[in-house]
Amino acid sequence: MRALRRLLSRRHRLIAAAFAALAAGCALLALSPDTASVTVLAAARDLPGGVLDAADLAPVDLRPGTVPDGALKPGAQVTGRILVGPMRRGEPLTDVRLLGPSLLAAHNPGTVAAPVRVADPETARLISPGDIVDVLAAPTTWDGSVPARIVAQDVTVLATPEGESERGALVVLAMTSAQATELASAQAGGRLSITIGPRRR
Repeated sequence: MRALRRLLSRRHRLIAAAFAALAAGCALLALSPDTASVTVLAAARDLPGGVLDAADLAPVDLRPGTVPDGALKPGAQVTGRILVGPMRRGEPLTDVRLLGPSLLAAHNPGTVAAPVRVADPETARLISPGDIVDVLAAPTTWDGSVPARIVAQDVTVLATPEGESERGALVVLAMTSAQATELASAQAGGRLSITIGPRRR
């Protein structure tokens, strides 16, 4: 009987030691840094949108499960590309945040991106990507005798790049090819303005 008790006691000590070792291993694993990571580009500071510079972005390491789809990695050609809206510092840069084919993927087939010069820069500051606008054209020497006309209706704002010129503020709109053609003709012979409608849900 004593021999049996000693055997059981030794087994209990071995089982307890095994559980203690397992607990210590789990603790060390929880405290050790995750060596598996993915390096992507993120905003180095709060960005307002517009043309990107190399200093606007910085590499950050993310865990694989937290990397957003379309995240751009170091080495991607982003300098000079147009950021379509504001980004917060540390936010990963994805393909849909840049003006290009990926941005139009969410729109109907045949949609094109059309840059437009809005005569009143103050009006352009009131809009942001995702807004729905109508574009109106009036003669350059407008005196009221010829009314302004709508040349593009219910079009989506894609980007509002920073910067102004004597010709007005630049706005990039998503529209059909037919609307873009009409808009280009109107822009060549007149001044463009916009009216803002409700966002689509």
